Amino acid sequence: MTVRWAIMWRSTSELNGDFMWNGSTPYLFRTKREAKALIDEKWGYIKDRPDLRAEPHGWRLPVPVKVEVIIREVTR
Repeated sequence: MTVRWAIMWRSTSELNGDFMWNGSTPYLFRTKREAKALIDEKWGYIKDRPDLRAEPHGWRLPVPVKVEVIIREVTR
């Protein structure tokens, strides 16, 4: 197992708690600092948008979370 940092979406709606993906690949980083830098770059505008933070959207900045990465061969 490898430990990395991923990005998790946050909102006050039912969409809360999904990992964020870059196409078909999850965002994974070696350090929390790298993950936070991308969050600020790509989604930093959310903190300045009261309309997006309010209902019905309820968006919050995504957060970096520590994850375990496991790669296994699928045998079927």
